[in-house]
Amino acid sequence: MSDSSETKIPIPDNPDNLNSTANPQPDRPRRGFLEIWGSIQRMGLGDMVLRIATGIASIALILMVVWVMSNFYLKGTVKSPQAAAVAAASPTQTPVVRPPMFEPPNRMTNIRSIMRLVTLHTTLPSRPRFEMTTYTVQKGDNIYDIAERFDLNPRSLMWSNPAKIPDAKLIQPDMVLEIPPVDGVVYEWHEGDGLNGVAEFYQVTPETIIDWPGNNLTTESVGDFADPNIEPGMRIFVPGGIGQFVNWTMPGITRDNPAAARTVGPGYCGTIYDGAMGSNTFIWPAATTYISGYGYDPDINHLAIDIGGSVGVGIYASDNGVIVYAGWNDFGYGYLIVIDHGTGWQTYYAHLSSLNVGCGQSVYQGDLIGLMGSTGNSTGPHLHFEMRSDLYGKVNPLNYVSP
Repeated sequence: MSDSSETKIPIPDNPDNLNSTANPQPDRPRRGFLEIWGSIQRMGLGDMVLRIATGIASIALILMVVWVMSNFYLKGTVKSPQAAAVAAASPTQTPVVRPPMFEPPNRMTNIRSIMRLVTLHTTLPSRPRFEMTTYTVQKGDNIYDIAERFDLNPRSLMWSNPAKIPDAKLIQPDMVLEIPPVDGVVYEWHEGDGLNGVAEFYQVTPETIIDWPGNNLTTESVGDFADPNIEPGMRIFVPGGIGQFVNWTMPGITRDNPAAARTVGPGYCGTIYDGAMGSNTFIWPAATTYISGYGYDPDINHLAIDIGGSVGVGIYASDNGVIVYAGWNDFGYGYLIVIDHGTGWQTYYAHLSSLNVGCGQSVYQGDLIGLMGSTGNSTGPHLHFEMRSDLYGKVNPLNYVSP
């Protein structure tokens, strides 16, 4: 074999090295930039460098635009709008601009808008009334309703109409009542009346009567109070006066003197010698258990309770005792039973339709003594139940009995 050896040509790792010997100079700068950029990327700073470069380029672009505008477009003189307006010629006449025609709102718009109520009259404060007026009673009225309508106490209506309504229950439809202007009493002047005496009776002063405008009196026209110049028959209103009720109710009747009721009707009894004694405890006297019409009210002189029901409802003795009145009564009670209990108490059962007991008969608590009705001064079936005591007078039954 020959000592000469083969010449081996080295193969570069990078194909780009094939041309390195032939043209090394132009390649060197590109390789340097790529190496630098590769180093920046390996350090993780590529994104930041791109953002910085972009910002610098933007600033450079803005500066270039400003330079161009300042050198080529903003060289002229600019006048303000105010100066231009002053320089312009003023018109010889101010033009007249006609206002737009009024167009009424759409009807549907009004319908959907908020509606307001219009008061077509002026409200005046109420004025005091000094004269009497009248009122015709309507069906269903009672004395409380009428009094409330005129802002009065019920008793003032009774004191102003003593002949028509001595009892509140006597009010009937179509009855014409005199209505006073305020609470008080109507008094009809009589021959021989003295102003001092009338004023004292109604618990007022003479000046109260004189000064009331509706009476049309003066101190000079009245003259002497003891013998005043007031015509007999003249109706005088006493404002604030306290009157008295016409007492049409029954007198007290006891077994010791039952004949005391001789003048009040044919139901009075004769002599009674003895009988059952009460226990001083009382029970509800009717098979029904509700108050109808009027309760116990001294203001209208109704000193009893009215127990409602229908004709034929059973009525019972509230306690033991003796019958001292049994029959018709002329004072408005209709058919009436009175029981004397022998302990200072009497009970009254009025407006009955029938009676089951007679004079002098002893009855015991709970005994059937009659049936409910609507006789006498009554506007409908009910039991008028009174309790009287020799010591306390006419008391409220509801303080002693309960349904």
